[in-house]
Amino acid sequence: MWSFKDHFSGVSEAYSEFRPRYPEALFNFLADIAPERRVAWDCAAGNGQASLDLALHFDQVIATDASEQQLAAAPDHPKVTYLVAPAEQSGLADSSIDLIAVAQALHWFDRDAFFREAKRVLVENGVLACWCYSAVRIPDDRALDAAQERFYNETIKGCWPPERALVDAEYTTIPFPFEEIPAPQLFIEARWSLPRLLGYVGTWSAVSRYRKLTGSDPLPILAESLAPHWGPPDSEHRLVWKIGIRVGRRTA
Repeated sequence: MWSFKDHFSGVSEAYSEFRPRYPEALFNFLADIAPERRVAWDCAAGNGQASLDLALHFDQVIATDASEQQLAAAPDHPKVTYLVAPAEQSGLADSSIDLIAVAQALHWFDRDAFFREAKRVLVENGVLACWCYSAVRIPDDRALDAAQERFYNETIKGCWPPERALVDAEYTTIPFPFEEIPAPQLFIEARWSLPRLLGYVGTWSAVSRYRKLTGSDPLPILAESLAPHWGPPDSEHRLVWKIGIRVGRRTA
């Protein structure tokens, strides 16, 4: 039997502080293809990162997560209602949702059960959008990019859960039982200092597992490889994450 795999409750405050924000173009696209802009469901909302952006476009946002601790770190908003519920058993009414958004979470679900739940709660022609973002790149500095890539592919490689392979494939390998809608190519971009980047990497599930398995923290390894090329720690470099997205419509 499938059970909720909670990789992030222990870092809920750091997750809220350090995870990158999604681009405005993503939410503009989703609002444009939704049949109505009444109710959006932010499924596996975590700390409400996508919920607030959805609230700019929809009359009401219902944000659910199986982790009460994650939702406790989410900011209040008059249009957002937070509920503790698993993705596969939302408790939402039949045919009540115009758009379901799943940000960086589909790979953790019992997907067959979730897709049944999505079809149950979506209105006719309602939209399901599931997206993830790839490993961070530092495209303007080859040495920095190579250092972070070694950390990802070598230092903590064995600590990623198997579901991470679905993210690395940008969700393209997941069967998707909806009438698919072409999505634009989107990227997350940010300019961060070295401490900000290390704070973000500290929220990775593989880093948490490395700490548990070895009793040591891998972040100093990354910091030592980046520092000679970074410049002053508070100087900022451009970071880029490619977004992988699957979007589909409920037609029956």
